Amino acid sequence: MKKTVLLGSAAAIAAGVVVAFGLMAGAPQVANAETASGTVNRAEVEGIIRDFLLKNPEIMLEVQEALEAKQQEEQRLAHLGVISESKDEIFNSAFDGVVGNPQGKVTIVEFYDYNCGFCKRAIEDMQALTKEDPDLRFVLKEFPILGPDSQKASVVSMAFHKMMPEKYGEFHTALLGGQGRATEDAAIKIAVSLGADEGKLREGMKDPSILQAFSSTYELANKLAITGTPSYVVGNEVIFGALGQEVLAQKIAEAKSSL
Repeated sequence: MKKTVLLGSAAAIAAGVVVAFGLMAGAPQVANAETASGTVNRAEVEGIIRDFLLKNPEIMLEVQEALEAKQQEEQRLAHLGVISESKDEIFNSAFDGVVGNPQGKVTIVEFYDYNCGFCKRAIEDMQALTKEDPDLRFVLKEFPILGPDSQKASVVSMAFHKMMPEKYGEFHTALLGGQGRATEDAAIKIAVSLGADEGKLREGMKDPSILQAFSSTYELANKLAITGTPSYVVGNEVIFGALGQEVLAQKIAEAKSSL
């Protein structure tokens, strides 16, 4: 992939130089004697470019680094706009579970899937962060993208959250931290073990607003360029992947310092 990107950068450099020579050739007055006739031999120009890049290959890395920096800044600014416009939907959706301090000054939002192996490992990060920081509000946003089982498990989860929000943290830990694949049956079994009435739970699972919430989350994730789990929103920043407790703690500290 890196090789392909570098080749693309080289092509862009070459194209730019060719355009530059073309502009020089078409100019009314040209100081360079080689282009005074108004024509440039394309093969010669391409040979010059090739020779230059072979002698200075590091320039391709410099161009790639500059391109990545530009793209990252553009993405950061785009995220700022989406987070500003969709603040309540991101941080205060009625469908999202909350662990840690519900009134915490700093909020971290995790987009997760119950069948995501990285999410299963990242649950330890959530537990450690909320234990160490009594002022942290940790929001859990259902983002089932790994097939029908994930979506059905999330339907149970959201219905349970509405019925028994005070036990949602236990439910979430048991289902995400459990062995085997998360399914509707597995989720219902955990919900019932925590005191949910199965009949009422199944009735709650039919609530059309649950699927509407999924649709809203998918749309929001698309705006934030989130395509995998876990992904996080901390303050005004989107963080992709299971980067670990230390990285998340640093981002949380940065969000606190900007309050």
